Amino acid sequence: MTNISAGPAHGSLLVAEDDPDDRLLLSEAIALSHPKRAVEYVEDGVELLDFLRRRNAYVERIDSPPALVLLDLNMPRMDGREALHEIKADPVLRRIPIVVLTTSGARDDILSSYDLGVNSFVVKPVTFTSLVELVASLAHYWFDVVELPSGTTM
Repeated sequence: MTNISAGPAHGSLLVAEDDPDDRLLLSEAIALSHPKRAVEYVEDGVELLDFLRRRNAYVERIDSPPALVLLDLNMPRMDGREALHEIKADPVLRRIPIVVLTTSGARDDILSSYDLGVNSFVVKPVTFTSLVELVASLAHYWFDVVELPSGTTM
């Protein structure tokens, strides 16, 4: 888990990504596009659910749930599809918006993600400049444009 900076009242961002290089690139893109956004990272679906449900290493957390989760599909232990299924089946967690951010553009992955309740499906861009632009667009939309559920307690 890494905290980049204290974020505004709009809420934090949680990134579920197993690849350290992709985490680093995302971290840099977020720092450039939204430097004050609080961002934390988990490495697989098991850790994601522990974070959201405040279990194991996250039992002492007292902050609010993240306002948005960026979810990779292909992770060890529990992949993004399985984690998405559990999150969207939970009456409290299902309110957290989830954006799949993955290298896969396979039609089956897109359809199954939406069938499981994902809020958006985005294929990771190939250039860093495009990643910065994507992160800026996602952050603007999810934190500045839409109304997110607030005051959710777990």
